[in-house]
Amino acid sequence: MIAWGLLATAAIFGTWADRIPERRSLFVGGLRVLAVDLHVHTFPLSASTLAPMDMVLEARRQGLDAIAITGHNEAFSGKLGRWFSRMVGGPTVIAGEEIHGPKFHLIAAGIERSIRWRLSAAQAIDEVHRQGGIAIAAHPTGLAWPAFDAEAIRKIDGAEVGQPVAFQGQESTDEIRAFYRRSGAAAIGSSDWHGMGPLGLCRTFVFAKDDTEDSILAAIRARRTVVIDRGQVFGNLELAKLAGDRLRQPRPAPGRLQRISAVCGVLGLFGIALLSFPMAPSRRDPPPAPDKARAAV
Repeated sequence: MIAWGLLATAAIFGTWADRIPERRSLFVGGLRVLAVDLHVHTFPLSASTLAPMDMVLEARRQGLDAIAITGHNEAFSGKLGRWFSRMVGGPTVIAGEEIHGPKFHLIAAGIERSIRWRLSAAQAIDEVHRQGGIAIAAHPTGLAWPAFDAEAIRKIDGAEVGQPVAFQGQESTDEIRAFYRRSGAAAIGSSDWHGMGPLGLCRTFVFAKDDTEDSILAAIRARRTVVIDRGQVFGNLELAKLAGDRLRQPRPAPGRLQRISAVCGVLGLFGIALLSFPMAPSRRDPPPAPDKARAAV
């Protein structure tokens, strides 16, 4: 009972402390600075843990102004999330997909119809543009470089330079940064969220006229983006200089209720785990009674 009481306390205190942080709009040079995550996945059509509706709510909790829901070779999840966000007044949701081919991965943001994954990178980018969207090279490590030939590089709108794949080691970091510099495209920071780590861990600061999808896509085409990755700044350095330290928004330290919730939750789970182990019989316990049927035999 004590263990379950601790878990209940953790749930109550955690729920009470879970407040959506207030985030004031930042304007630089007459443009609104938006925190955007352009590469997230949802359950059940992509390997993830949140449904499109839950993703909208989590994006708001993480202080994001916009997200692109990019299912693997499907655009339905993004359209569902966009519908829900408009219903509840959530952040801007851009419908898209991750074109998940055998040799390259490409983010198509701002599309309505899924794009065939067997196309070449240049052909896929052309199809994205025909639908009015933007094409972003997703985690372009060295293995994907052959697929992005000179034609694809010339057409691409953005390249992920801040991406969790870089945490795998210095080699991956160097490769995606080298691709970004070679492409000359807009700097993009994306979490590639599948359920691990915080949403928006890597994000893009987009300098747009407003927070509508059209303005966000137009700003990316115009290279008005900034990415901050482990102290280094990529993208439009002039806009980054104008914004200064205002782009760096440290996460607030957990409050007292959050700490109490965490401690109670850990202790409660530990207590339940202990109770779940079967108790070994004591040596003093009497031996089990013989089965009557066997005794009769």
